[in-house]
Amino acid sequence: MEKIQTQGIHHITLVGADRQTSIDFWEGVLGMPFVFEQPNLDDANQSHLYFDPGDGRLITIFTNEDRKPDPEPAPQTIGCVHHLALDVSQATFRQVAERLEERGIEHSGPKDRGFMDSIYFRDPLGFLIELASYRFVPPAGVLIGEVMLEAHRIRVARGDYNIQEIHLADAIEKLTRETRRSLSDDREPKNPYKR
Repeated sequence: MEKIQTQGIHHITLVGADRQTSIDFWEGVLGMPFVFEQPNLDDANQSHLYFDPGDGRLITIFTNEDRKPDPEPAPQTIGCVHHLALDVSQATFRQVAERLEERGIEHSGPKDRGFMDSIYFRDPLGFLIELASYRFVPPAGVLIGEVMLEAHRIRVARGDYNIQEIHLADAIEKLTRETRRSLSDDREPKNPYKR
């Protein structure tokens, strides 16, 4: 028996309320261009809106003009989606709280996750959204997941509770050494100032 090997997220589809609420939130708050719309091909009573979150994938929303926004928190029980995390730059992350507050949107305030920064708030339908920003850039040709895997190994070997920036820095150094060639035989750390 063989695995069904995935290669990334194709798209995420959420059940929305009316069309304009979806456009106002996904494009008007989060800046995702509204790129495509057609009927929901499985339910003619719904429209299917497509938004570009910025990574080449899509987030789609099923809308119906008879559904109105309900800000009550969406269920977070077994089998439900807990939250959707969207990537933002550090420059944008530093502006998120202020920009949410300008709209009167309640939020968690910035959260220190060690390897990233997060802030949480709910969309107009009560769905939990996280805006997350990594504190590192992987070396050229190395994926974020590979840095996280190596940082995890370093953290566990050191007996530390959670991944911190030191683990990321050491993981990036190790991965760079493994993926980038050098003429030097000895690539260990040096101190050229001490003679």
